[in-house]
Amino acid sequence: MDMPTAARASIRVLVEPQVYLVGRQVLNTEAMEEFLDDHGMAWDTDTDVAGERLAEAAGRLCYLSFGKGRKTNKEYLQHILTVGHGSVLEHAVWNFIFAGVSRSMTHELVRHRAGFGYSQLSQRYVDESQADFVAPPIIAEDPELRALFEECVRHCQETYVTLAAKLTERYAQVPDLTLRRKLARQAARAVLPNATETRIFVTANARALRHFIELRGDEHADVEIRAVAVKLWEIMREEAPNLFGDYERYDAPDGTPALRTQWRKV
Repeated sequence: MDMPTAARASIRVLVEPQVYLVGRQVLNTEAMEEFLDDHGMAWDTDTDVAGERLAEAAGRLCYLSFGKGRKTNKEYLQHILTVGHGSVLEHAVWNFIFAGVSRSMTHELVRHRAGFGYSQLSQRYVDESQADFVAPPIIAEDPELRALFEECVRHCQETYVTLAAKLTERYAQVPDLTLRRKLARQAARAVLPNATETRIFVTANARALRHFIELRGDEHADVEIRAVAVKLWEIMREEAPNLFGDYERYDAPDGTPALRTQWRKV
């Protein structure tokens, strides 16, 4: 009989999210040169970041300003941020994996729809009897609060394992093993808390990323999603500084890092 794995003897509590940049665009320089030649234009830019080049090319196409005016990519994109011509930023796209984050955090994350795409770990198919749990730092750092947290999530996980085992027996007549597992796990997951760790694949364009960083990096945002926003910005500041270098990191009143920019709502 297909039985679930036993719950862990000790609970693993996570407090730091992980953000991995796993994909970026590649510019088709030959096609770009062909377009410029076909239309009697010439253009060169000083950035090697495909997303920055594409955002500049999109903006210059609007006014056929290839080879005219602002010479550097930084100057051009700075002007874009200043005037709020954010639509050209939608052509620059990156791919990420977020790990060490809670279901509570991803409930907030997926509210960002425009310019985002998501693929999240499925609790219907994946056995959560060995799952980790994410605790807010203020709980994880206090021995009494952490003990209460661990007691709660351990009980939830043990209940999940028991339910999954009994449900597997209930569905013993289902011949398909994958379906039997899914039926048991999708019902048993009802007792798992928002703190259950998950992983999610995220694709977003530069404008959507700026909107996310602006809203979720704000000092009034939830601490966990703010930590994700700060890590995401740290990656993008290095990846595409001409698109994300205008943010300032500062300490929020609670001592945790927050972000702000003078070029809001681009």
